Amino acid sequence: MLGIVYKSTGSWYKVKLENGEFVDCKLFGKFRTKNLKSTNPVCVGDNVVVKITENQTPQIEQINDRHNYLIRKSVKLSKQYHIIASNIDLCFLIITIKNPETSTMFIDRFLASTFSYNIETVLLFNKIDQIEKEEKKELNNFISIYKKAGYDCIEISGKKNINIDKLKKIMINKSCVFSGHSGVGKSTLINKLDSSINIKTSPISESNLSGQHTTTFSEMYDLNFSSRIIDTPGIKGFGLYDVKNSELRDFFKEFTLLRSCKFNNCLHLEEPGCEVKDRVSKGDISKSRYDNYVELLSEINNNYRH
Repeated sequence: MLGIVYKSTGSWYKVKLENGEFVDCKLFGKFRTKNLKSTNPVCVGDNVVVKITENQTPQIEQINDRHNYLIRKSVKLSKQYHIIASNIDLCFLIITIKNPETSTMFIDRFLASTFSYNIETVLLFNKIDQIEKEEKKELNNFISIYKKAGYDCIEISGKKNINIDKLKKIMINKSCVFSGHSGVGKSTLINKLDSSINIKTSPISESNLSGQHTTTFSEMYDLNFSSRIIDTPGIKGFGLYDVKNSELRDFFKEFTLLRSCKFNNCLHLEEPGCEVKDRVSKGDISKSRYDNYVELLSEINNNYRH
């Protein structure tokens, strides 16, 4: 029977069958014997075939092809990767200026990954109700950087219900993912989108009363306005997996729109006639985006030397 994986704990999988019934499944043994580079052969969002036999635990026998997936390098096992979710229509990266602070490097790593796997990504700047006057300048600078790079940016507050209806409109009839650092308010936002979900949250500190992300495993929820959302564990770091130095330039959205570099294989470093560097000098491309690209390129080169 066909189904969709709604939760994965690594040993058990909650699957919604095509008849609407939820079943807890085990993974068929052959998947464990495969020489997989992924730390998790099955992930939330996967379309699977489940074998149901009377008096036996349902088993996932087959994983159908994914049309995309969100992936990051495994932290402890650098040669392996972890699939966060699959078959995604829309990804939301939730960003906070403080409590916790989200860096442009983290954002650019994440966007390079989603762009490489053809996942449309929207940036949600959360907790705007807590921003002081000086922090507002930083927020506006972030938004300017990423709008210029071609990304939609929405200022929201889960706590104060700011732009939640706007968020709902773009989520209708889509399978969506919420991702970001722990404590940026992912679970609080989901609860605000659909109060019947009621994901547990916990306070970060007395000065920051919005919810800390307490999700341990990725889990999908059916929302009450014809949408599905995948809530993911908070991410401290985001490593790019198996990216070559010649590929990284194709994962920065605004770089791909330019086709006038003197050399076709231009890495946008010291090559003459580089349009990207020219656009950076003119302010058409953000310097922080370019600097992060150069740093990531150096990181990739160092990894390939080891």
